[in-house]
Amino acid sequence: MNATRLFLLGMLCLLLTACVSQSIKSTSVPPIQTPSSLVPEALLLDVAIVIFEPGLDDYDDDEQVYPEVRKAESRFMPLQLAEAMQGSGAWGAVRVVPNDSQITDLVVRGKIMHSDGEQLQLKIVATDSLGQVWLDKTYKGHASRYAYQPSTRNPYDPFQAVYHTIANDLLTDSESLSVDDLSAIRAVTELRFAQDFSPDAFSGYLEKSRKGEYEIRRLPAEGDPMLERVRQIRERDHVYVDTLQGYYTNFDLQMSSPYQEWRRNSYYAALAAQELQAESTRRLIAGGVAILAGLAAATTGDSAATRAAGQIGVLGGGYLLKSGLEKRNEAQFHVAELEELGASLEAEVSPQVIELEDQTVTLSGNVEQQYGQWRELLADIYLAEIGELASPEESPGSADTL
Repeated sequence: MNATRLFLLGMLCLLLTACVSQSIKSTSVPPIQTPSSLVPEALLLDVAIVIFEPGLDDYDDDEQVYPEVRKAESRFMPLQLAEAMQGSGAWGAVRVVPNDSQITDLVVRGKIMHSDGEQLQLKIVATDSLGQVWLDKTYKGHASRYAYQPSTRNPYDPFQAVYHTIANDLLTDSESLSVDDLSAIRAVTELRFAQDFSPDAFSGYLEKSRKGEYEIRRLPAEGDPMLERVRQIRERDHVYVDTLQGYYTNFDLQMSSPYQEWRRNSYYAALAAQELQAESTRRLIAGGVAILAGLAAATTGDSAATRAAGQIGVLGGGYLLKSGLEKRNEAQFHVAELEELGASLEAEVSPQVIELEDQTVTLSGNVEQQYGQWRELLADIYLAEIGELASPEESPGSADTL
């Protein structure tokens, strides 16, 4: 009797293999929020969004990651966030920058934790020039199948909800700041930039705590010549970084079509692979149980009919095991398909060359190096302009200590 029950349990598992899973995704995108009160233009904070970390060092072994795709995404996604933040009208200049050496009122850093066309997971950390952390949060998004249907008129990126949510969270943080807070952030940004170019001359203006937060000790005197030259250098730096925005925008335009195609195929391939893996597991489990039930019935059955049914169960279970393994092989085919899609995208987003004044810059992994060379050139220009004023003996005067 027990053998018969075990056999019936195995047959029940066979029926379970016919079950299918269903995923329901939301297509809602939260609107971009706007400031609740008007902020003077002089107090609007500038934002630098650093090229995201592609997350190639610590991803899960089971996750299919394509390095060249991730590197492209690390440049593409910051621009989507920048556009979302600009839409609020709550900020000064919002720029995408090659690295975090840019000294700005608010620096946003990101890391791609997961991205496959179906799901996006971003780790976002935002810190102001005072060293205060605004955001340290992981954002997750799920794309709807409607986002990839050609017949759907959707102006948004499949993960636009993620970018809008981050932008709205940053706006909420900025809304909590007073006019004095905003003024302090703007002043510290300028002084930190000045210290970066002339540490000796501007060393006494800021104090850094053990937590890494900055506090103003005193301010330069009104009309200080060295500070004026620092402001000119900073303006040149902004012009250069604004030029880089053209690169990122062009990159975005060229990447948009092949990347959307890759995500569309990746989305359906990922869903298919997941379903195949799940079906494979169900069949392997069902096959194993059926074999055990069949063996028990065939060897301990109390009638010829039960023993015959047990032999059928063994054969059926063996078929399910074989079918489950075949399904897993089919899932691997989809993995290979994703790799091929990644390789095709890599060809579409190959590096480009642009002209910046008297220099030719290769816009690839060397963009960060180029920006480093530009910063060194700015330092040389600054030293040449201030001449003897750069010496500590002729350091600028200062205003009263705050």
